[in-house]
Amino acid sequence: MNITEKDIDHLAELSNFSLSEAEKTSLRQDLQNIIGYISQLDELDVSGVEPTYQVFEMENIWREDKILPQEADREALLNLAPAMTDNQIKVPKVL
Repeated sequence: MNITEKDIDHLAELSNFSLSEAEKTSLRQDLQNIIGYISQLDELDVSGVEPTYQVFEMENIWREDKILPQEADREALLNLAPAMTDNQIKVPKVL
């Protein structure tokens, strides 16, 4: 794959970078080297190899939800709020 000057300009714009001509040339060469290195993977024979999505044997560990009794009641919690209206905590308007 050939990286063009237009590609470098587009990447710089997306990244909000200002690049000098020397930096653009260096970045272009670096990207071509990276893509060339990665493209070597196309040469591997992977026939018979199952796709791997997870390297480690992981599974979700589920636990049952339990409702535990709380020491604080509604009134005690509402009294901790700096402002209250109609039994609800009043917060500043966010718009």
